[in-house]
Amino acid sequence: MLNIAENKLNKTVSLKEYKAVSKVMHKKHFKHFNRFLLTFSFIGLIILFLPWTQNITGKGYLTTLRPEQRATTVQSPIPGRIEKWYVQEGDYVSKGDTIMHISEIKNEYFDPNLIARTEQQINSKTGAVSAYQGKVNALNNQIVALQRERTLKLEQARNKLLQANLKVQSDSIDLEAAKTNLMIAERQFNRTEQLQAEGLKATKDVEDKRLKLQETQAKLISQKNKLLTSKNNVINAQVEITRVQAAYTDKISKAQSDKFTASSSGFDAEAQVTKLENSLSNYQIRNSLYYVRAPQSGYINKAIKAGVGETFKEGDKLINIMPDNADLAVEMYINPIDLPLAHKGSDVRIQFDGWPAIIFSGWPNVSTGTYAGKIVAVETFISDNGKYRLLIAPDPNEEPWPKALRAGSGARSIALLEDVPIWFELWRQLNGFPPNYYQADSSTTKTASK
Repeated sequence: MLNIAENKLNKTVSLKEYKAVSKVMHKKHFKHFNRFLLTFSFIGLIILFLPWTQNITGKGYLTTLRPEQRATTVQSPIPGRIEKWYVQEGDYVSKGDTIMHISEIKNEYFDPNLIARTEQQINSKTGAVSAYQGKVNALNNQIVALQRERTLKLEQARNKLLQANLKVQSDSIDLEAAKTNLMIAERQFNRTEQLQAEGLKATKDVEDKRLKLQETQAKLISQKNKLLTSKNNVINAQVEITRVQAAYTDKISKAQSDKFTASSSGFDAEAQVTKLENSLSNYQIRNSLYYVRAPQSGYINKAIKAGVGETFKEGDKLINIMPDNADLAVEMYINPIDLPLAHKGSDVRIQFDGWPAIIFSGWPNVSTGTYAGKIVAVETFISDNGKYRLLIAPDPNEEPWPKALRAGSGARSIALLEDVPIWFELWRQLNGFPPNYYQADSSTTKTASK
């Protein structure tokens, strides 16, 4: 109730009559209280000037530093059915140890003699390739023989043509001689007939000259016939040359066609041999996949496909293996606003789940139960959870991490930034300002990169 009335209560009523008021209301109490406030204010003022380490916090979990050291899921590249298990969960396996035996479920691979039959097919096709190659060689020899025979036939035909041309020239000369003889016989007959008309020659001489003239005319006609026969022989020789060329061109072309057909069949047989060899290699590799082996040394975590007789598809997960002697690291997720503050080589304090710790976030040297680490990788793309991922490795210069840690356990990380007075940190928190942007020293960055 407010004391705003005109009649003041404290003026009309005295509290000193009460025993409790008489025990409390003494000057020495005020003196002690004032000393307490003064001392507390002085201590608080000193605390405000104490150093405070700015930091950004994040949650994450333990993983491995190298990708090949993380949990591996063994998969089968072929579908199959589980026939026998050789390990159980918790067993240690070395690289190459047999984990399970599987059998085939595709009917095209059921034949137990599939590899042997494929090898027989390869041998048969290889023999066919050799046969086609022999046929090609035989046709090559046939083509060479035909070409030689064509050359000889053409030389023979050209010789006949040359003989026919020479015969034409000879008959032409004989024709000219026959014409000359005819002219001489006509002159002699005319002269003899004139002399017989003058009475200088007998009739018998005229008849002899007429007979000789007729014989000369017959020889001329015969010589013309011989010349025409010789010219016809020239034409026949030319036709023979053309015929020989056409005949042997047809034979050679047919042999070349057979050769190309044999070569094509040989190439097709070689392609089939290559395809069969590829199938044989696939069958041999597939047979080796019937035994699922460990890709690396480690411990069997969990059998994803269990039991005997269970079928699976290619690429299905069968079993999970955790490698041994893994280099542990912490995956830390920070808000995007804090990403510019994170740098490779920055110091980080880590609290692991299951290890008790007393943490003073601003005084890392006073905190107990935390372990030192350094940032070794900063993700450049945001994760699905809306934060950026950091990878933190143990600090080799500080206390080593506990040996009992296992990948997958939780961790809380505190990335250390600048040292500022407490009053500055309070002022920053009250105003909602981000921490001071921390730039790593060049020497630290170079050392971390090395």
